[in-house]
Amino acid sequence: MLATLVLTNGKVMTMDEDQPQATALAVQGDRIVAVGSDGAMKSLLAPGGEWLDLGGRTVTPGLVDAHVHFQWYSLGLQVVDLFELPSLDVALDRVRLAAAAHPDGQWLRGRGWKHDLWPDRAWPTAAHLDIIAPHIPIYLTEKSGHSAWVNSLALKMAGITSHTPDPEGGQIQRDENGQPTGILLETAINLVSDIIPQATVDEIAAAMRVGQKKAWQAGLTGIHDFDGPYCFRALQQLRQNGELGLRVVKNIPAEKLDQAIAVGLQTGFGDHWLQIGGIKIFADGALGPRTALMIEPYQGEPDNRGLVVTDKEMMKEIASAASLHGLSVTVHAIGDRANHDILDVYEAVRQEEAARGVSPFQRRHRIEHVQILHPSDIPRLARHQIIASMQPIHATGDMAMADRYWGERAQYSYAWRTLTQTGALLVFGSDAPVESIEPIRGIHAAATRRQANGSPGEEGWYPAQRLSLEEAIRGFTMAAALTSGQEQQLGSITPGKLADLTIFDRDITAIPPHDLRHVTIDATIVGGAFKYRQI
Repeated sequence: MLATLVLTNGKVMTMDEDQPQATALAVQGDRIVAVGSDGAMKSLLAPGGEWLDLGGRTVTPGLVDAHVHFQWYSLGLQVVDLFELPSLDVALDRVRLAAAAHPDGQWLRGRGWKHDLWPDRAWPTAAHLDIIAPHIPIYLTEKSGHSAWVNSLALKMAGITSHTPDPEGGQIQRDENGQPTGILLETAINLVSDIIPQATVDEIAAAMRVGQKKAWQAGLTGIHDFDGPYCFRALQQLRQNGELGLRVVKNIPAEKLDQAIAVGLQTGFGDHWLQIGGIKIFADGALGPRTALMIEPYQGEPDNRGLVVTDKEMMKEIASAASLHGLSVTVHAIGDRANHDILDVYEAVRQEEAARGVSPFQRRHRIEHVQILHPSDIPRLARHQIIASMQPIHATGDMAMADRYWGERAQYSYAWRTLTQTGALLVFGSDAPVESIEPIRGIHAAATRRQANGSPGEEGWYPAQRLSLEEAIRGFTMAAALTSGQEQQLGSITPGKLADLTIFDRDITAIPPHDLRHVTIDATIVGGAFKYRQI
């Protein structure tokens, strides 16, 4: 078969065990038709086809972000950017500038602040915002998305007072007099977010058009999304209009399980562009606000073991029902107690599945984040064939907090090498917009355990957990296909598979791992078509 596109003179990392390396490949339409040597591939080029000399650049299967909040990410491109600002004063200055140009009566939104980076690590308060903008309601989500900072007008509009009880799975932070401080944790965030006018499906779709371009520029050809129903509707709109250029696996919030069962949705339903993933449950909170559920208290906080967002019995009920009706399950679990509990749940669900003759291959259950495990729980993911969906960039972003709040337990956090050695499947993502959507940052983090500035040193943080470059790439490619049941169509550069490809600006196998932080993307190909191109 003649090819419409031939790439030669490259470093092709195929992720195909039968042919792991090549210098060239050929594409016909939306499929890979051959992989091999330069001369052999060039001889396949059809009249009018394109031949591209890669000049030694690395080509991999299309990179997939296996954990992203695409609606949140796309809309976040339009709000006040507070991402990891170095101090409260700098954050307030940015809010002040935005508020000065903001229409009265409309909500001012922002995201990305992280008080643990500020000199005194103190929580901000409504009073700080009241000084600069008392006349408009302000809602600012913390980097992790597990806490929010609001002003007094927002508290008033939401009816939050000293008498407002904490919602189940959440907490209203209060001062010594019992008054709300302006910080809302976990489900308490919803007390304010639920009264903010929500973006329409059309507005979300418009934002996603921009977000999709950013994703292509980052080298992404696919995502596994974890936002809600409006996100799903917007993605469907893009698909129906022929505008969806990322391959999307759409996970369903646990609160929509009954509706999913009622209409007969099952994991894998859909097409190559948009398909159903699993049912998403929240077990606990996050490390930043110290709401991740722990077996032992946080360092220096003897009364704090984090928060239960969904208790163990409810998780078991949801997981059993989902599995019975053909849906895989994926659970947000960060703390060691949260991971222990969901592993107990999965062990019981696997027993139910075995009794029905359902194999783990048919229900590819996941844990999202898996940030810290008790040593006795580490082998259990492989034992029960539970996928570890992890975000390498969390390790380098959170290592100082992990050392501070988990102490010696941090040696069991972000344990990629240890989990790999037990036989667990690791799949990687970014958790954008919590972190940058650029997978090269995650690849760098996985291979070095170092921040971009080189911290904490040449060997990295708990260097025994580092992965090889190939293992890191696999986490964003073949592992993503295996996780979503798409391994027959995606995940490797193999004849017959869809031609989703990422082209880097150099041979990334020939540079020191720490130099990966300087690598950029030169082209992104989805279904044989260039979606982003610099060559």
